Amino acid sequence: MTSTTSGTTTTSPGSALSAQGTAVEPTTAPREARAPRILLYSDDATVREQVRMAVGRRVRVGAPDIVWKEVATAPAVVAAADAGGWDLLVLDGEADKAGGMGLSRQLKNEIYECPPVLVLTGRPQDGWLASWSLADDAVPRPFDAIELQRAIVSLIE
Repeated sequence: MTSTTSGTTTTSPGSALSAQGTAVEPTTAPREARAPRILLYSDDATVREQVRMAVGRRVRVGAPDIVWKEVATAPAVVAAADAGGWDLLVLDGEADKAGGMGLSRQLKNEIYECPPVLVLTGRPQDGWLASWSLADDAVPRPFDAIELQRAIVSLIE
């Protein structure tokens, strides 16, 4: 909205002036898609590779490539999650020393506006443990690429 008083033109907040000096209201057109940022935790490099290969480079055709950060220790997960900026945390529930389920519960309780968490479980029967962990979703081993992709897409969109 534009108003003119004493030769001064003002616009409503969020508006801009065009080259002709008329007010241009902001549009609700979608911004260019931003690359999803996923933190991937497992103490096993093979598991991390299996997840990345199953998910692929992007969540859909034409989408930007996923930005993965792989970590292998619990302190690295906590530090990265605390730093923020993640769209999704993927945590290996079978990792030694500090499993992803315990880390999920810790992060959900300690980090304000914790991003969604996907826990990788050892078997389908571990779903009840994933619910205890406060994870947003769980995918059992052996990994089904379609199920893993579905879970990730549903959590980051």
